[in-house]
Amino acid sequence: MIDSKRRMLLQSSLGVGALGVAVSAGLLAPRAVLASWPEEAFHATDKATALSSLLGSDATEASDAVKIKAPDIAENGAVVPVTVETETAGVKSIAIISAGNNTPLIASFDLGESAVPFVTTRIKMAQTSDVIAVVQTPDGLLSAAKEVKVTIGGCGG
Repeated sequence: MIDSKRRMLLQSSLGVGALGVAVSAGLLAPRAVLASWPEEAFHATDKATALSSLLGSDATEASDAVKIKAPDIAENGAVVPVTVETETAGVKSIAIISAGNNTPLIASFDLGESAVPFVTTRIKMAQTSDVIAVVQTPDGLLSAAKEVKVTIGGCGG
């Protein structure tokens, strides 16, 4: 039993060591291996620019088909739970925006063809503002918003 654990540790150590040597020798470039991301959209300072950079348009249509679940009052703006879901077919992506943040685009989830359009995460909010969910469908951009009140110091005020 002890020999198998020792053997596994040695194999793992050798594998990690070989990977480290390959990276340091320039055989593996981390930038080439990592997925690309819409940097301009995540650095945008307003909602319209973020959506245009991310989805190609900022024209959203408010829809009851998009359901956003978030607390009415968040005692800690650093960890605000948010859930977005829809029954709409053919959803390509779901984006979450906090209108009161300096960089409003919080998250963007690209969905596969057979994926269920449901995401849940925790976001960081700088101040009381709307949390906006934008769902990209073949017919356009659908959205829903919910105001979340962020309290200072968890005092409820």
